[in-house]
Amino acid sequence: MNHLIQKHEQYALINVKENDFGGEFATDLETISRDLFREGFHNLIVDFTPTNTIDSAGISILKKINMLCSRELGLMVLVSDNDDFVDQLIDGKIRDVTILPTVEEGIDAVFMNDLENEFGAESDDFDDEDFGEDGFTKSEQP
Repeated sequence: MNHLIQKHEQYALINVKENDFGGEFATDLETISRDLFREGFHNLIVDFTPTNTIDSAGISILKKINMLCSRELGLMVLVSDNDDFVDQLIDGKIRDVTILPTVEEGIDAVFMNDLENEFGAESDDFDDEDFGEDGFTKSEQP
């Protein structure tokens, strides 16, 4: 698979440079993604800008990668502004997939996902005994 990988602190960006995505190219992406997971990257942005078609093998691999990202509270973002290609992705029924038209929007989505995970973890730090009878924490009581 002809591609370029850019590693950043919070995500890895994979630029796919193929017109048709499937078969051996899909298998290559799975291998690349697993290597990135081992390195600690749980947020993946896959730029499919030059890609026009995807086959069932490609959809299947994307489902696996998306599941791996989700398990680690990460996010897989697929980038394409090609409406026909996006329709193929939607028809593939990849659960909770994020499809955006630009890499910049994908980066923003990764940062927002990380913030949501951080805030979610903070809100889980409260126990029932931390709340008073009126439902406020002791520091929030009027």
